[in-house]
Amino acid sequence: MTVRKHLRHWEIAGFLVVGAGGVLLHALFEWTGGNALAAAVSGVNESTWEHMKLLFVPYFVFTMAEFPAFAEPFRNYFAAKAAAGLVGLLLIPLFYYVIAGMFGAPPMWVNILNFFVSAAVMYLVSYRLLTGGALRGGLLQLAGFALLWALAFAFAYFTYRTPHLPLFRDPTTFVYGIPR
Repeated sequence: MTVRKHLRHWEIAGFLVVGAGGVLLHALFEWTGGNALAAAVSGVNESTWEHMKLLFVPYFVFTMAEFPAFAEPFRNYFAAKAAAGLVGLLLIPLFYYVIAGMFGAPPMWVNILNFFVSAAVMYLVSYRLLTGGALRGGLLQLAGFALLWALAFAFAYFTYRTPHLPLFRDPTTFVYGIPR
């Protein structure tokens, strides 16, 4: 099997992991009775930020798991993964706020579709960047690696120290961060 075909299988698996992981993480905080440690990786409310976290956490875990298989053949691994992750993360609020601005609060099925479309585009961009050889170079790899870890930190940190900005506000309860 060629390395591209192998990567394609992994990227499809990654999309499935992110989809299933996002669904499970959406309910994890509630399932654990509001456990403070579960809050760092799960959705604690219905804010756009928390839905971005549901996309990023499984993507980050899968990216780190996938790294040993593709670090050597794709010398642009971390930069490509960071760029693709940013695309997916930016699509969630973009779609949400455009739809909400045009039609009002979207129904749940639209938000779910937004999540899965964002994940699919993220993995398509990842595959294209990796196989296209874009973003090569040691400094770019270091920047990509640092960005992925900075995002992981930000998603956990802002769960407990939530800024009072619209992105972080639950549109159903008007609460920021962990409900009290």
